[in-house]
Amino acid sequence: MTILEETKFIMNKYHIKANKSLGQNFLISEEVVRAIVDSSEIKEEDLVIEIGPGLGTLTKELLEKAGKVICIELDKKMIGILEDRFSLYNNFELFNQDVLKVDLKSLIKKEKENSNIKKVKIVANLPYYITTPIIMKLLEEELPLESITVMIQKEVADRLIAIPGQKETGAITYSVYYYAQAEGILEVPNDSFIPEPEVTSKVIKLSIRKEAPVETEQKELMFRIIKNAFMQRRKTLLNALVNTNIFASKEEGTKLLEDLGISTNIRPEKLTLDNYAKITQKIL
Repeated sequence: MTILEETKFIMNKYHIKANKSLGQNFLISEEVVRAIVDSSEIKEEDLVIEIGPGLGTLTKELLEKAGKVICIELDKKMIGILEDRFSLYNNFELFNQDVLKVDLKSLIKKEKENSNIKKVKIVANLPYYITTPIIMKLLEEELPLESITVMIQKEVADRLIAIPGQKETGAITYSVYYYAQAEGILEVPNDSFIPEPEVTSKVIKLSIRKEAPVETEQKELMFRIIKNAFMQRRKTLLNALVNTNIFASKEEGTKLLEDLGISTNIRPEKLTLDNYAKITQKIL
């Protein structure tokens, strides 16, 4: 039975329709499932946390490879389906919760203490409307993760995996770059889902860094500076940081940038992460 046939069978059996408010689009592509699982490089000693498993299309493959799979699913309608499908697997656990409210650090700690788990990996086909909050939670909580492999909207994916200073750079680019090495895995066309989304998707992998690529005593301040710089993206960095009170005055900002050898006419997206780290150190 193909994934498409299996998906239609399950939807008919349980009288399920995709919930638009939860951003549900059910994956039906064998190629994409294989790409996600293969790029995750899952081994028997791994704990995989799958966010938003839906009907369990990815879950099925993850359970065959991982030491344990913990699924976090918000939609109550999916819980019964997942329990029916995977009740015979002894490496399957399911939580009916909002991942943004889950204490993942405690969850991971408990699993590591009570099992032979060595590495923890996140795998997900994320709802597009909540992609950024979920990824930032996973990164900013500094969880003991090996990698995050997710399928998200292509436009957002390109921003996440860009190198700071490139065309696609946004404020979130710097955050992702600080915490992880990002790479694009596969572009996913609309017809890989039912129902078809209006946008193209992309699978990306974030390999968590062991050490930060820049040194700064105040990373929170650095990221606030970056966020403020991009709040007024059409303006120069100098004007954006003056307007958001990072610089007390244009004169102060001009001097600080000139001392660092940074043009006062530069735009926020042209700076490297190291540039922002040095600006932060100057302001401290």
